[in-house]
Amino acid sequence: MLPALILSLLALALALLRLLAYRNQMLEMARVLEETPAESNLCLTVQMSGAAPRRLCRAVNARLEQGRQLRLEALRGERELKYTMACISHDIRTPLAGAMGYLQLLEGEQAKRDEYLGVVKRRLEELNGLLEELFLYTRLLNRSLPLECEVTAALPPLWDALAEFYPQLEAAGIAPELHYDREDLHVWANRSSLERVYRNLIANAIRHGGGTLAVSAQEGVLCFSNSLGSGPAPDPDHLFDRFYQSSPARGTGGAGLGLAIVRELMEQMGGQVSARLSGAVLEIKLEFKH
Repeated sequence: MLPALILSLLALALALLRLLAYRNQMLEMARVLEETPAESNLCLTVQMSGAAPRRLCRAVNARLEQGRQLRLEALRGERELKYTMACISHDIRTPLAGAMGYLQLLEGEQAKRDEYLGVVKRRLEELNGLLEELFLYTRLLNRSLPLECEVTAALPPLWDALAEFYPQLEAAGIAPELHYDREDLHVWANRSSLERVYRNLIANAIRHGGGTLAVSAQEGVLCFSNSLGSGPAPDPDHLFDRFYQSSPARGTGGAGLGLAIVRELMEQMGGQVSARLSGAVLEIKLEFKH
């Protein structure tokens, strides 16, 4: 009996010691969590052997890492919001300031009333375009603009877009060149979104190009090529970033959202867009879902 009793007491003592070690380990983990700042790259460690403590430690560390990632995303979102507001406020303030200036001139200049009213109208139309682009881009990012795609004729929307921009193309001295094997080319797209993609690419070529615009089309792929104007060459790796401007002066008009909208529309239609520089020629390729 005595040996059995001694063994039982030893087993009980070992169990108590193990429970005490568990308690001390939990208290130590709690202390570290309480005293370490939330932004720390803390990772808990466990000194005890056994599967249970290690599993608990891994679970806590995983949750801490999730919290860190959420905080980083929140910080990135805050920085992006500040950057967005800075860019948009700049681009909205410019046409508004111009319109207000000409309105002030109108108060004391009757002879040029029609000229000034025309300038005010253009400035307000520019502002309306900026707000429209921002609204569309926001809806695309939030996936609140459902795009119902189908097999769509690729060239008629392009002809319509070129006709719409005819006055601007003529004023810029651009005679578009179209190259395609046949007129009955089709792509998987949303018709109105496809038109918007074409319009944004044509507008970009007019605003930043150097006098040429060529569009080639084949099954599932369209390429827009234009020579570059004077000034810094764009970076193809960042061309579709929102608010990207090749010139830091931001003096070429637009909010820097046109090509970002092109990328979002293409991706949400299942396709992709890419850009490359070949000497002084910028080529933007649209590849549609097969």
